[in-house]
Amino acid sequence: MPNSANSRPGWSLDKRNPDRIRALMPFWGWFYQYYFRVQTEGWEEIPEEQFLFVGSHNGGLAAPDMVMTIYDWFRRFGTQRLIYGLSHQNLWKVNPPLADLAMEVGSIAAHPKMAIAAINRGASLLVYPGGAKDVFRPHRDRHKIEFAGRVGFIKLALRENLPIVPIVSHGAHDTLIILADFYEQVKILHQWGVPWPFNVDPEVFPVYLGLPWGISIGPLPNFPLPVQIKTRVCPPIYFPRYGRKAARDRDYVRTCTQQVQTQMQQQLDRLSAE
Repeated sequence: MPNSANSRPGWSLDKRNPDRIRALMPFWGWFYQYYFRVQTEGWEEIPEEQFLFVGSHNGGLAAPDMVMTIYDWFRRFGTQRLIYGLSHQNLWKVNPPLADLAMEVGSIAAHPKMAIAAINRGASLLVYPGGAKDVFRPHRDRHKIEFAGRVGFIKLALRENLPIVPIVSHGAHDTLIILADFYEQVKILHQWGVPWPFNVDPEVFPVYLGLPWGISIGPLPNFPLPVQIKTRVCPPIYFPRYGRKAARDRDYVRTCTQQVQTQMQQQLDRLSAE
């Protein structure tokens, strides 16, 4: 079973530690109240049933809006209502100590088997489909919803009969000013024999301004600037058809993905304008 204690890194549901979560709450709370001065709304939209929480995250590896969303969840629902966050499996290769801490909070490897195991346990899932391309998108695209062409989260929702609850944020992408992405250029160097950092394909290779490096190249860890963050939980999205057949219908999956992206973009546009 993927939740076995002996399974590979990221493949355990049992590493989640409510005591660790409660110990982190004051730390997160200080950043929430004083550093990012978070304003949030729409949490009454959260359904009582299981669902797929879908976000577009920002601000480099620190991803402060994601962390503040996690804090908001535990602040409202405590540790008893289960939610697991899907994380790129490279996390366990690049930074094992951070990955282990993330697992105590509820992070698991982004793989269909792990997602289904969490759902079967009664949990909802927090998903950021755009991954590295989303969190490191250039500053000029900070108000753009980016899924990087990924549709697996839609297939999962359709197969498991889950509504999607989008969450959007404004401000977090100003905590790290990403000037450009030079991945394609660096990829050419890799093809000539230059190894990837940590021997992991990072999918992006940004140039950015931020703490603590000033100007930096590559997807390095960063400390976010103290910019106010606003988040909005959007109304749930229910699709007309669910089931395995719906999940295998490419045109239908594409239509559902476009519906989610369009509604999230509209909500982000409103949040940004406000």
